[in-house]
Amino acid sequence: MGQVMFIVWRESVEALLVVGILHAWLANPEHGAKRGLPYLWGGVVLGIAAAVALGAALVGFTEVLSGDAQDYFQTAMVLVACVLIVQMVFWMKRHGRTLKRDMESSLRRNQDQGTWWGVLVLVALAIAREGSETTIFLYGIGFGQQGSVPPSMWLAVLIGFALALATFWLLQLGGKIFSWRLFFRVTEIMLLFLAAGLLESGLDRLISLDLVPTLVDQLWDTSALLDDASPFGSLVATLTGYRAHPAGMNLVVYGAYWLFIWALLKRADGPAKQVKPA
Repeated sequence: MGQVMFIVWRESVEALLVVGILHAWLANPEHGAKRGLPYLWGGVVLGIAAAVALGAALVGFTEVLSGDAQDYFQTAMVLVACVLIVQMVFWMKRHGRTLKRDMESSLRRNQDQGTWWGVLVLVALAIAREGSETTIFLYGIGFGQQGSVPPSMWLAVLIGFALALATFWLLQLGGKIFSWRLFFRVTEIMLLFLAAGLLESGLDRLISLDLVPTLVDQLWDTSALLDDASPFGSLVATLTGYRAHPAGMNLVVYGAYWLFIWALLKRADGPAKQVKPA
């Protein structure tokens, strides 16, 4: 439940950021662009509809599959969710600083051309992207994999979205203590750990399907300190990739993942350092 709230919260804040930037510009009387507001909300509706359609398709496809085919598909979706989270983190690192400027430039072009259909498409694609990522992430951690969703999970979704609204409101107030920069920095770290947890979950599935060897069945047992089968331990395992009694392959893949992330971070920070004044 905790991981569902976190995913919905983080992705909803990002979607609200996009809508907030566009709405603030369109609603500003100085820009004379209020005619674009209906297109903004139309794009929001289309984007949400696309994400809902993807979720329905995933659940429906799962019900069609059976036996090993269903296990393979669900394992693949866990790994896809892991890749998408990493991709999303580094996309925001690359484009986050210029996101507002780029969107406002797009709005000015639409205003100059006298048409607002571009706004509808821009918003629909942005919301569909965030919504589709959320759908795949939730499915990857088990949301709807059994063909139905328990009420507690829907409650977690609602709480996550409510927290996103509150977070967006606080961030809009500004301030040095709670800023957009700090928000993205902290949640980037949390998302990278969540991706590590998904990778380990996918690996566990591959091992159980005899597609990947364990190398060593059990390296150690720390269940006395924190049992990953307990409610809290299970949450930690999902959010970080922790294993109380990991196989050798778990350790190898976990280490390789963080080496890969470190290399990507070095590469992403390189261009930023080069443009700094001497």
